[in-house]
Amino acid sequence: MSAVAQRLQAIPGFGIDRVAGAAGRDPDVLRLENYDTDIPPLPAAVEATRDAIGRDDANSYLPFSGLDEMKEAVAELIIRRGGPAYDPYAEIVITGEGDGILSALLTLTDPGEEVILTDPTYAGMLQRVRLAGAEPRLMPLRAGGDGWRLDVDALENAATDRTRVLFLMNPGIPSGWLADEAEWAAITRICREREIVLLYWMIFEATAFGGRPIVVPSGLEGMRDLTVTVGSVSLEQRMIGWRVGWTVASAELAPSLGVAHTYNGIVASGFGQIGAVTALRAGDGHVRAAVEEWERRHDELIRQCAGLPVSPAHGGWSVLLDAEACGVSPTELSRRLLEHKVAATPMTDAWGGPVATKHIRFVFSNEPVGRLELLGDRLRAALR
Repeated sequence: MSAVAQRLQAIPGFGIDRVAGAAGRDPDVLRLENYDTDIPPLPAAVEATRDAIGRDDANSYLPFSGLDEMKEAVAELIIRRGGPAYDPYAEIVITGEGDGILSALLTLTDPGEEVILTDPTYAGMLQRVRLAGAEPRLMPLRAGGDGWRLDVDALENAATDRTRVLFLMNPGIPSGWLADEAEWAAITRICREREIVLLYWMIFEATAFGGRPIVVPSGLEGMRDLTVTVGSVSLEQRMIGWRVGWTVASAELAPSLGVAHTYNGIVASGFGQIGAVTALRAGDGHVRAAVEEWERRHDELIRQCAGLPVSPAHGGWSVLLDAEACGVSPTELSRRLLEHKVAATPMTDAWGGPVATKHIRFVFSNEPVGRLELLGDRLRAALR
C-alpha cells in the first residue's frame, strides 16, 4: 500500500522546476520559464523591511490575523481601485502567499463539491482545489488574434447543483485573459442567481495592458458579500520574497477564514508586513511604471512570435504559444528550445484540460526588451 494519500496521487508536479533545473545557470539562456521579474520593489518598502528586522514586535506570532496597519492598507487599496469599503478589523485577514487560497477553499467547500476554473488556469489554483478535496470543473478560454475570450456558454454549462465556488484570477495566469464587460456580467449573474461564491485572486489586478480599466469584482452589483478576495504583494509590488498576502470577505465569513488561516498558515511575517504596508500606501504609481515596462516586453515578445499561433495577453506576465498547431508537442518543443538557449514551460495537465495542454508558456517579465529580441530566431530554429 502506498504511504501517499490518494489526494496527492492525482496531483502532478509544476514542471517549472524541471525546466529551470535543465537550464542551469547559463547566462545566455532566455529565462522565460518562471514567474519572476527583475524590476525591483519600491525602495522605500525594502528600507522599511530592513529597519523592522530585529525589532521584537516584528518578530512575533501575534497578532495571528495580521497587523492592524496592514489590514488598513489593504482596505485602502480596494477602495482606491474602485472597490467597496471593508472593515479592516472584522473583514480582512492577513496571510502568507498561497496559504490564503488554500484556507479559502477549505472554508468554502466540502469534499466532493465543485469549483469552476478556466482552462487554462494557474496550476497553483487547480491543484489547491484538489488538495482541499473539491472537484474542479473547467470552462474553456478561446484563443484568438486579439487575445483570449471566455466561453460564456461553457460557463453556464459548468455550473451544477454541487458548484460552490467560481475561482478566477484576472488577468489570468498563464493566458493573460482579462474579462471584458460582457464576461463580467455573465460571471456575476451566475454567482448571484446560483449563490456561488466568487473566489478572486487579485495578484495581477493592476497589470492591465492597452489602457484597459482595473475591475474590482467585489464592487460590481450584488457582489460585495458574494466575493472572497485573496491578494498579495508578490507580483504587482514585485515583493516575491516577502510572502505577505490577505483575504477579504464579509463579516459573516471572515472569522472562519481566520480560523482556517491560523491552522494552515499560522501568521504572516511581521517585518514583511511592515514593508508591505509601505508599498501599498505608496499608491499605484510605482505599479503603473512597472506595468508599462512589462507591456513593452510583452509587445516585443509578440513581435518575435509574428506569424506563429500566439494570442496576445491583455495583462499579466506571460503568453501562450499553441505548440500542437506548430506540429510539435509542448514537451518536445520545450526540450528543443533548451537546445537553443530558451527556457519555457509546457502547459501539462497541471494547468488545465484540453486547451492548456496544447500550449507552451513564455514569461516575459524577467527579461529586458533587448534580450527578448533574441527569441524569434531561436524559436524558429527549434521549430524546424
